[in-house]
Amino acid sequence: MDQGSGGNIFRVYSCLRQGLRQAFGNCRPVQVGTGIVAVLTVQSFTSVLAEDLENTRPGEGKVFLWWLGQAGFALKSKNCFLLIDPFLSDYLAKKYAGKEFDHRRLMPSPVHPGKLRGLDAVLVTHRHSDHMDPETLPVLAQNNPRCRFVIPRAEADRALEIGLPEGNLVKLNAGESAAPADGFRVRALPAAHEELTLNGSGEHLFLGYALLMEGICLYHSGDCVPYPDQVYQLGSAASDLGAARIDAAMLPVNGRDEFRRSRNVPGNFTIAEAAALCASAGIPLLFAHHFGMFAFNTADPADLRRDSAGKTSAPRRIICSPGHRYRIGL
Repeated sequence: MDQGSGGNIFRVYSCLRQGLRQAFGNCRPVQVGTGIVAVLTVQSFTSVLAEDLENTRPGEGKVFLWWLGQAGFALKSKNCFLLIDPFLSDYLAKKYAGKEFDHRRLMPSPVHPGKLRGLDAVLVTHRHSDHMDPETLPVLAQNNPRCRFVIPRAEADRALEIGLPEGNLVKLNAGESAAPADGFRVRALPAAHEELTLNGSGEHLFLGYALLMEGICLYHSGDCVPYPDQVYQLGSAASDLGAARIDAAMLPVNGRDEFRRSRNVPGNFTIAEAAALCASAGIPLLFAHHFGMFAFNTADPADLRRDSAGKTSAPRRIICSPGHRYRIGL
């Protein structure tokens, strides 16, 4: 992918619900903007999605992306299979049963963590349990003994507490880079979960990650709102990874308000803020997520789609849907 040209074609493939292989054969390309994304509707969340994750074999210069709900994503390239913030359990519903915010899932887990094999890495942005899931990550570690877990250095003790093997941890602070596995490099950035928060050692509690796979530069902000010098941070991260720009951003868009803040529920970007960040940083694709999971802390997907409809200026807004496969690359 020519990261500096901005001349790629962005396509959405509308697929018939006839099973994975049959549906993929019936994809119809529709030109709608810049970049390339292919969408594949998945028929069964618990069995077919696991099969798709395992069997998809991207070619050179392509990255496939699946939304797993909340801030969770699966990404796969020719040489690498990784997850970001997979929240695949009912841990929070059990923890907060009977409380003001009961944390019952509005969206079922799209795949059982025990079905995920062949993982090279899992990136975790912070310790909140819908990101560092104590009932998902240990299962992934057990079934994927070579998998590396990229975590904030500030939360190393929490990672060990939930059962992640110390030898598999890649501990980063903002501004640091690593190559946890063949096929991708990652750079940690600060994330402001309403505020930039550091511990006594100067380590950020909340991180985002820029990563380079197959020459494609992606950004997952973690839980985040706009903060000073954010555009500079993004440019610096892309440059550090050897990319001309970030090609696609995965940003949380459930917003924030005083009611949630008063109950210690920090928020995230609005869809307008997420789009503005992408426009300022020259990021052509926005994958909007972190909604539809908990009734007390969501944005209405219909509102997100209505607000994004008809927008012709960059970035191209993708309101994530479960059960879809997105392709980035030529």
